[in-house]
Amino acid sequence: MGKQTKSTKKFEKKHLKDTIDRRKEFAKIKQRHQKNDKRKQRNASQATEHDSDRDVEKSVAKHEDVNQDAFFQDALPVPSAKPGKKQPQPANGKRKHTEIEAEDAVEEPTQDVEVDDEEDDEIDMAALAKKDPDFHKYLQENDPELLDFNEQDNLEDLEVSEVSEEEDARPNKKRKTSKEEPVVSSVTIDMVKKWKIAMQEQHSIRSLRETVLAFRAAAHMDDEETKDLKYVIPSSDIYHEVLVTALKDAPKVLAHHLPVKESKGGKLTVPTNSAQFKRLSPLIRTFATSINHFLPSLSDPATIRMTLQSFEPLLPYLLQFRKFLKQILRSVASIWSDNTSDEATRITAFLILRRLLTIGDAGIKEAVLKATYEQLIKGSRNTSAHTIAGINLMKNSAAELWGLDQKVAYTTGFTYIRSAAMHLRTNVTKPTKDSYKTVYNWQFIHSLDFWSRVLSMHCNSLLEAQNGKPSELRQLIYPVVQITLGVMRLIPTPTYFPLRFQLIRALLRISQSTGTYIPLASALLEVLNSTEMKKQAKNTTTTLKPLDFSINFRAPTSYLKTRVYQDGLGEQLLELFSEFFVLWCKSIAYPELQLPVTVMLKRWLKTASKQSTGNKNGKLNQSLLLLVQKSEANAKWITERRNKVTFTPRDRAEVEGFLKDVKWDDTPMGAFVSGQRQFRDRRQKTVVEGREAEDKRRTKDKKGKNEVDDEDEDDIEVV
Repeated sequence: MGKQTKSTKKFEKKHLKDTIDRRKEFAKIKQRHQKNDKRKQRNASQATEHDSDRDVEKSVAKHEDVNQDAFFQDALPVPSAKPGKKQPQPANGKRKHTEIEAEDAVEEPTQDVEVDDEEDDEIDMAALAKKDPDFHKYLQENDPELLDFNEQDNLEDLEVSEVSEEEDARPNKKRKTSKEEPVVSSVTIDMVKKWKIAMQEQHSIRSLRETVLAFRAAAHMDDEETKDLKYVIPSSDIYHEVLVTALKDAPKVLAHHLPVKESKGGKLTVPTNSAQFKRLSPLIRTFATSINHFLPSLSDPATIRMTLQSFEPLLPYLLQFRKFLKQILRSVASIWSDNTSDEATRITAFLILRRLLTIGDAGIKEAVLKATYEQLIKGSRNTSAHTIAGINLMKNSAAELWGLDQKVAYTTGFTYIRSAAMHLRTNVTKPTKDSYKTVYNWQFIHSLDFWSRVLSMHCNSLLEAQNGKPSELRQLIYPVVQITLGVMRLIPTPTYFPLRFQLIRALLRISQSTGTYIPLASALLEVLNSTEMKKQAKNTTTTLKPLDFSINFRAPTSYLKTRVYQDGLGEQLLELFSEFFVLWCKSIAYPELQLPVTVMLKRWLKTASKQSTGNKNGKLNQSLLLLVQKSEANAKWITERRNKVTFTPRDRAEVEGFLKDVKWDDTPMGAFVSGQRQFRDRRQKTVVEGREAEDKRRTKDKKGKNEVDDEDEDDIEVV
């Protein structure tokens, strides 16, 4: 290791951060230095030979002063001269003024000559690594993207060097030029078996290279505009063999030559400074490129899972290439959010995302969280009875990811929650004819439901007690609750009562897990006091099917003022009132909590039960009357036990521990809700079985119809 120079230490201490921030201004500084050099050369050519010797000494002295002060003042990266041919040394040992300045000055691109900035930066960094390896290592640890000038934005532009080891040792003049057309050869079974044996027994890098090139050819086989490929896949058997060999054996060879060490804290160590990593980097990037290009074209679930699993061993190496990793991240997240994929495939993609979130730094973690949230919103656009299970799978799995690093999750989630609040505020303050559609849609509803799952999963009171500290996400409870309450009251018409019920369920989930009291009874009483519930239904003999409130946020116009819709609303109100009461059925303050709600329910029952102006819906009225009776019984049960306590309301610990050892379903309200849940589960199971049977029958009828059509076509051909 070479010793750091004084100027390098000064640059590292005072100007390194500013240099990184102002890289875009580098071109302007270059042009200014270029003009100075041209002016110096013009003045030197006009001076006499006698004056030039004297000017040389002044110029050298001046350059030494500027090299330390003006250089660091301009905040330039450490420059190095571009390698080239050395000028011949004069016989008398003296050099001209222009030659000295040309060597001391930094070479700058002129307007007449085109210079590749990426090549210049790459040469400068290579010279820096050779001249001052400690400073180069510091840059690589703190800002590796500063050294990675030659990264391509698109994975498809990556190429693997096909130069053999013997050709690498040859001089540059003897190498074949890239202008020559590559020789394309066909892959055979014997070649693949030879590569496979060499990789399994000898961990051959040469066989790994050939396998990756063959896999690249297989991945781009269906492309209309293919790049220059070394191999051609002639048959399906060879195609299958190449895929299996590359996906299973290539990661093992990489792990052998570049072992990844993982600490107890989950931090990975990859030997990025080794010559082996530099040698295998093109192979790693090209292999990842091919997998990423190959993944969207697959349709077989087993093949998709095997391809996804091959990504996991590559993740530690791909952390060094952020641009490629973000593209791969989007592809994996797209499969995870695809409702057409089977559950096992989506879980495999989820495990890749989880692994990446575990081993990545803060930037990678933020990218993973953003990708999962965006794909979740995109995948929940169409909600039906067939897709609701997949959407719930996405929301539950994504909620788990958002709790792995709560510090990053809080900053990222706050941005999305604030965006939702801005949408709601715009609709409240400046409403237009169709502005409500930006809020009243499935994506917005699933977004709020997703945040309720995140908060209920990671702000759980029991989990916080085990960790010994409150969750960092707990601060998001208030904004999420306020946004949800505002959305459900944006359009308080019977048409959007299903939306209100879905949002109330989300708030009940938060209240149950976090122990936060949310006043939901008023939102339910608004539904109960609407004309849809207080008046008699007009269409009592309708043949409409009961509305499924789990897959609808808007009631069709044909359901309004009907007995079917009124009965459905009554069932939802009974369920939600019961779930709200049972949250606090063991609370010492339950008698006071339920009293105003019970009074309002009794008033409503008195009005609705009138023979002349009532709703004449005995089923609905009897169910709500039963709810009132159970609530009063639970309040009486709490009062009897509260009269026996010896502590005061000031003793918060005693208040919180009241009836702590009693199970919730042993209370009168708990027993009632437990029975209602079992009844709903049985009914839901019957509905699902009936739907599946109906789908099978339709599929069978469609298949039989197609067979009949085929037979008719055969008869026509015979005639």
